[in-house]
Amino acid sequence: MKTLVPLRKQTKRRQKEFNSQRRASWGDVVPTTRVVPSGKTYRRRDAKRLERKAMLREDA
Repeated sequence: MKTLVPLRKQTKRRQKEFNSQRRASWGDVVPTTRVVPSGKTYRRRDAKRLERKAMLREDA
């Protein structure tokens, strides 16, 4: 019969093996697409897009 050793008393290598087995993968979820952009940040791309729209309206 095997003796059960608490996880915190096992070696770092064994702890790492145990944690990697328990850790699940993200699967089909891409975590970067789940980040909500902050409304306070300045986004140069959006500013350029607005400028281009304004220029097109003036030309028309």
